[in-house]
Amino acid sequence: MNVGGVPLRPLAAAPGGDAVVVIDQRALPHRLQFATLASPQDVYTAIRDMWVRGAPLIGAVAAYGLALQARADAGDAALAAAVAHLQSARPTAVNLAWALQRLLRHLLALPASQRGDAAWQEAGAIAEEDVQVNAAIGRHGLPLLQAVAARRPGPVNVLTHCNAGWLATVDWGTATSPLYQAHAAGLPLHVWVDETRPRNQGASLTAWELAQAGVPHTLVADNAGGHLMQRGQVDIVIVGCDRVTARGDVCNKIGTYLKALAAQDNGVPFYVAMPTSTLDLALADGLRQIPIEERPAREVTHISGRDAAGTVVEVQLTAAGTPAANPAFDVTPARLVSGLITEHGVVAAEEGALRRLMEGQR
Repeated sequence: MNVGGVPLRPLAAAPGGDAVVVIDQRALPHRLQFATLASPQDVYTAIRDMWVRGAPLIGAVAAYGLALQARADAGDAALAAAVAHLQSARPTAVNLAWALQRLLRHLLALPASQRGDAAWQEAGAIAEEDVQVNAAIGRHGLPLLQAVAARRPGPVNVLTHCNAGWLATVDWGTATSPLYQAHAAGLPLHVWVDETRPRNQGASLTAWELAQAGVPHTLVADNAGGHLMQRGQVDIVIVGCDRVTARGDVCNKIGTYLKALAAQDNGVPFYVAMPTSTLDLALADGLRQIPIEERPAREVTHISGRDAAGTVVEVQLTAAGTPAANPAFDVTPARLVSGLITEHGVVAAEEGALRRLMEGQR
């Protein structure tokens, strides 16, 4: 995608194969700044502290982290230790483990002397595949928007939650890919952007992305979504995901479940953009089996913003000593999901359909 008309990705391998450069998303939307990650520990820190976030991007960045380990020490024990350490950075998004395990299997089949170069190449392949997967998600999601446009005049009003845009992937995004492709095709479009407390990834990231692409959008408080649906101002909801179980339960940023409930109550289609790398067929019950990351309370009690002088500052929202809980994700039961938009097409959030989809790809 473009920033100021210039093509840009949130992840780029350094030409020498000794580092990876990422957009430090903590500074957005007020500053566009980059960070150079030159070791597996740098990558671990960047994922844990959310310099980079979004399930597909985390997986791609982690793959490069393991490739950096292979450059330094490609022995079996060193690689296994690096995988365990990187996987522990964030527990919920399945793409992290998926990418690391894929790369580890690839490397263990090779002599140690070949693993450094092979790891770098395979990490690059994982990143490029993500671009193609997300572009395909957009192609399959576009007809959903076109169908809405065909039913009535005016722009298609889409509500999205958190950031499942190109900043959360290597390019295109998942939930935003159909939006970008619709906009490019000239389809009238308007996006309601949930602020997504407590980290405000909709306000700070999705709104910034859409502005860069020229997509009409309006930021709303998280609690406004149900009101908009009641008034007929939302035609379709499209969100991303961090993990989807075998029976179609969807784990996504906290607050997604409430949007799904409001959508069902108001007859609004609720779709989830899901790369198949985010599907976890080993789990059935999302509510009981998916580990939900509990992040620091400070993300709830404090907030960052730009003051009148243009300086980015952190301020405290609560009385000193106020206890706060901060679950980062919730689980939307499959029964509330209208469909999963994958790189292979739209599929029902149902175990038989998901297993048939994966069998077909094998």
